[in-house]
This record gives sequence, structure tokens and C-alpha cells, in this order.
Amino acid sequence: MKKRKWSLHEQASFLKRIGELLARGYPISEAIESISYHLAANRRDELLKCLQELKKGLPFHNVLENLGFQKELVGYVYFAEQHGSFADALLEGSHLALVKDRDLRKLIKLLQYPLLLIILTGFLILFLEKTLLPRFITLFSSLGLEPNFFTKVIYGFDRLFPVILELMIALLIVSGIYYYFLFRKFSAIKQRELLVRLPMLGKVLKLLFTHYFSIQFSFLLSGGISIAEALLLFEKNKQQPFFSQLGEEIKEKLVTGEKLETILASYPFFEKEFPMIVKHGQENGRLEQELLFCSKYCMVNMEDLIEKSLKAIQPILYLFIGFLVVSMYLAILLPMFHLLDGI
Repeated sequence: MKKRKWSLHEQASFLKRIGELLARGYPISEAIESISYHLAANRRDELLKCLQELKKGLPFHNVLENLGFQKELVGYVYFAEQHGSFADALLEGSHLALVKDRDLRKLIKLLQYPLLLIILTGFLILFLEKTLLPRFITLFSSLGLEPNFFTKVIYGFDRLFPVILELMIALLIVSGIYYYFLFRKFSAIKQRELLVRLPMLGKVLKLLFTHYFSIQFSFLLSGGISIAEALLLFEKNKQQPFFSQLGEEIKEKLVTGEKLETILASYPFFEKEFPMIVKHGQENGRLEQELLFCSKYCMVNMEDLIEKSLKAIQPILYLFIGFLVVSMYLAILLPMFHLLDGI
């Protein structure tokens, strides 16, 4: 049988529990073994194989990579192995993954009911526009009544919907062609520079990239590693090409004499305040603490932004559906009221 992949929630929960047990003083092998007893048989077998790989000397991040864990989570573990704050890094990474999983579930839940209503409303409009409305229009025309505003809305929606659908399909095809022939051939850094230009999503990605870079940089510096050594570890992280290329570029620019804050300011995928925070941290000798504070600030802002966006989606959909339903009723009822007034 084909083994089922670990869901994002399973991955995050597993790393969270590992981090909690490590914080209590468990060795990683005992932590994994303890967690395996609370999981399904297939997951227990996978973790037992992980234990065997660990005993053979394979790094934990490689073990997780073999399990199919997300690159971001594997990256957290990779950096945790370098700076020594293993438990804290695992808890931080699992928290970020749980937030992403929660927001995705929330988005799906928010969209399920409105999308169902849109589909049902579409069938009602189709039925109304193809069967009932033409008969009423013929009747009202014979009596000299002009089509009202709501009748025009229903016919307008019927004409526009296929056009919108065709435009969306065309946009998906063009996006697919652009991704396959151009986007995927760009460097990882260039790809991020383009992604942060997207409306709404770009702001979230900026916060995410800034959070990830600053938290890992902070952990590395807190472990007594110099800036140059930290960037070298970023460069060696081949599981995440973006951060690997970024570490290499920053390291090369530092060698030419550029200041770190100037280099960071040249990248559009970081928050604009980030270079100033780094400069302030270097000046007061508390760079690792400033980076840690910045990462938490980005995380809070990202959660707030996603929360507000999700809360705005559902009311807009309900207003749109409600307007269509009311238009369907009034398209028929208003001319009937006119007829009753004339009796």
C-alpha cells in the first residue's frame, strides 16, 4: 500500500511534541519513541525507521526530509541543529506551521458555505432566466411595462458570468505558461522578488520571509556564531534554495565592504523596517535580541493580516449572493405590483 503523507497539522504537532519533550530533558531518540506510542500503527512504524536512521548517524533534518516534511519545517530543524536552541526552534517552527494550517482550514471553512450558496443561486438564476422570466417579460411587454432594474441585473449577470469564467480560465492558462516557461527558470531570489508584488498575498509573504530569516539569524547569533558563520550556514542549507542563495549573496556583498543593513534594504521581500532594526541591533550590541523581537512582531502582524482578510471575505460573498437572490424576487414581484395597482 502507498503510505499516506504527513499532513501539515501532523508535521507541526509532531515537532511541537518533540520540542516540549526536549525542553523537559528528553534525548531526541526517547522523545520520538515516546510520541510513537500515541500514534497510529503506520506512523509508529515510520518513526521506528527514523530511530534506526538516527542511530546510523543521519541528521534529524534529513530524517524529516525522508518522511516528506515541508521544506520550511526541515529548515527550522537544520538551523536548530547548528545553534543548539533545539527545543525552542522546534516549538517556534511548529507554531508557524500550526498557524498556517489553522488559517488554511479557516479559509476553506469560510468559503465552503458561500460557494455552495453561489452554486445554488446560479442554478436558480439559470432556471429563472431560462423558464419563468421570459414568460413574465412577454406578459409585461404586452401590457406595456418596461423591464425593471432587477430584471436587467439578472440578465446582466447571466451575460457576464460566462465571460468572467472564460477570463479566469484564460488567466490560469497564461499563469501556467508563464510559470513553466519563465518563472521556474528564475533564481529563487528573483522568484520571491516577483511574488511579493502580488496584492495582499505579497504583504503576507514579506512578513513570512522577514520572520523566518530574522528568527533563524537570531538563534544562530544567540548560539555564539558570528554573522559570517551564520550566513555560511544559510548558504549550506540546500533544502531551501532561496535562503541558501540569500546567505551566499549577503556574504559576498559583506566581503566587498557593504553594510549589512544596506544589503538587506536592497531586497524587496523584507519588511522596510527590517534593515533599520538590524542597524539598531548592531549599534547597541543586541542584534540577536532585536532580531528575535522583529520575528515575533512579524508573526503577530501576519496573523492579524490573515485574520482580517478572512473576516472580510465571507461578508462580501454573502452580500453578493443576497443581492442576486433579492434581484431574482424583485425582477418578478415589482411588475406584478404594477399590475395590481392598475386593477
